[in-house]
Amino acid sequence: MSHLRNLAARPIRRIAAKMGVMNRENDFWDSPFDDSDYFTGLTLSDAMIRDAEVKIGYKLPRAFIRLIKIKNGGSLKRDCFPTPVATSWAKDHVAVSGIRGIGGQWSIGKTTFWKYPDVGFVAGECPSAGHDVIMLDYSECGRNGEPRVIHVETETAGAPEVLILASDFESFLEGLREYGNF
Repeated sequence: MSHLRNLAARPIRRIAAKMGVMNRENDFWDSPFDDSDYFTGLTLSDAMIRDAEVKIGYKLPRAFIRLIKIKNGGSLKRDCFPTPVATSWAKDHVAVSGIRGIGGQWSIGKTTFWKYPDVGFVAGECPSAGHDVIMLDYSECGRNGEPRVIHVETETAGAPEVLILASDFESFLEGLREYGNF
């Protein structure tokens, strides 16, 4: 995909470490969500997870399931991910306004009119109201593999711009920072 800006030359974890992200594994998981219920779906069950995987045609990453079992979608306290290149949002990060859950208005199975790449599904919303999103990208691992996390910008002159953020969803969560750190 010529429209990918691949950061594979520098391992994702090394980039995150250089940018001063979390230093304690459990920090994020202690209380990941803020008090907003804007992106939150119905109370989650294992049957809903299985049904969603069938509907969207992808196996959900374990870290994603762990997160939405805490709260079925919502706004994260750590709502920015550092980037080594400028994005449409900022010179050094992308903002994440919410993680999609299963069911409800902001479900991972909902389709939009935006022209996102056909590589997976939208897992997170950005403040631009659809002009850019966080997606799980299964293009290299297959429908049952561990997807990488990408940022997709649609407001471009040509094809959407894709920036690889993390090699997997857990690394993405570990790399999140609070907005005040930028």
